[in-house]
Amino acid sequence: MDSKSGSAESIYVPEAVQRAAKILVVGHFAVGKTTLIGTLSEITPLRTEERMTQAAAQVDDLRGAPDKKTTTVALDFGRLTLSDELVLYLFGTPGQQRFVELWEDMARGSLGALLLVDPARLADTFPVIDLVETYGLEYAVAVNSFDPYSQHAEDELREALDLLPDTPVVFCDARDQKSSAHALITLVRHLLTHAT
Repeated sequence: MDSKSGSAESIYVPEAVQRAAKILVVGHFAVGKTTLIGTLSEITPLRTEERMTQAAAQVDDLRGAPDKKTTTVALDFGRLTLSDELVLYLFGTPGQQRFVELWEDMARGSLGALLLVDPARLADTFPVIDLVETYGLEYAVAVNSFDPYSQHAEDELREALDLLPDTPVVFCDARDQKSSAHALITLVRHLLTHAT
């Protein structure tokens, strides 16, 4: 049975699940957060997508996503059961600076963050890194490779983003389930390393 079908059996967490973990999916505007959560979630994800208006066009930089028609205005939410005992709740933050006030509540209780990055818009990532670090969240960087032919080397990205040596960097395609899962697993392994 397709777990995204919305059947009663797939909506609820199995009774055997004893632990839940909250993970943030963060990144700048139009980097693929909503797509990644939709790709990974075993339930139909909650999305607060709204059509972009002319007013938003004056504020939101569409250079990296000229065809973008909707944007997250509060959060995205998905669920992924990792085992009979553990479920992950994925919370996607809005990427625009005008929604930063939502971060404090979303960061509360989070184990860590998967930071999505567009290699063509690295400068847009710095305010997001500042927020993640302000809230004391461990994180892994997932470079969402929109164009697989223009990948930068990992060491170039590390230097450009001024990352600590132990911050994981992984390349992914938010539209691909296996690739997105690999990025999430990289974060979980990093969190486990820092928990011991």
